[in-house]
Amino acid sequence: MTEHLGIAGNTIAYEVTGQGPLVVLAHGMGDSRHSYRFVAPALAAAGYRVANVDIRGCGDSSLGWHGYSRTDIAGDLLAVVRYLGGPAVIIGQSISGGAATIAAASAPELIAGVIELAPFTRAQSFDLAGLVRVKRFRAGYLQLAQVLVRGSLASWRRYLDLAIPTKPGGWSSELARIEAKLSEPGRMKVLQAMARTNPSDAGKQLPNVTCPVLVIQGSVDPDWADPRAEGERIIADLPRGLGELAVIEGAGHYPHVQTPDEVVALALPFLARTLTNA
Repeated sequence: MTEHLGIAGNTIAYEVTGQGPLVVLAHGMGDSRHSYRFVAPALAAAGYRVANVDIRGCGDSSLGWHGYSRTDIAGDLLAVVRYLGGPAVIIGQSISGGAATIAAASAPELIAGVIELAPFTRAQSFDLAGLVRVKRFRAGYLQLAQVLVRGSLASWRRYLDLAIPTKPGGWSSELARIEAKLSEPGRMKVLQAMARTNPSDAGKQLPNVTCPVLVIQGSVDPDWADPRAEGERIIADLPRGLGELAVIEGAGHYPHVQTPDEVVALALPFLARTLTNA
């Protein structure tokens, strides 16, 4: 059942399934909580209370927010944790990986751990050498540029084709759902606004995180020329000993969609360690 949490005159949509320690799922830009359709039931079956969130401006959450930065999204996620009763582990993908970092640094009493899937958590420098050298990175960059500049739904579709190189079951209907949602008035503008945000707000908070962090990258993620290196940089910016990196071979920017079993297998030991005594 979809529930709605009011925040400053707007609403965040979410679903809660299962019972046990709290796990909050947060998706990337242009997406919705439906992207965790394979992961959420598995975590609930494993004994967790799973809150699957539509981040601001996406899915069934309202439009009209004042901003769409990682700091803004972090505030919403913390509001969900406070309302449902923490502490919690946040699993955040892409922009929400950075938001999870900020949430953990801002409210350590509420966040017991963070799992970041293909996260944008650090300020990104222009990688000309990578664009020249790595075809998938160049192709993804060009499609995202068209989304940013023109709001092109066709370019977003082509980007997703690169970002999910092996399609899960039911992908054609899922793609149709994504396209229908982004065709609603205002939804593409939110995607563009998120794409314009700078991850530096999250990067500045990495040294302030006090809980364990698991970064999961896909080896063929088109958002970086070298996804493993990006994950290693995030770990290096955390306090020593807090971070660990896992790379799923053959996965793109949406490992929870493309390789959900692998994501769950990595997440469950982490959740057991971080939430057992929380």
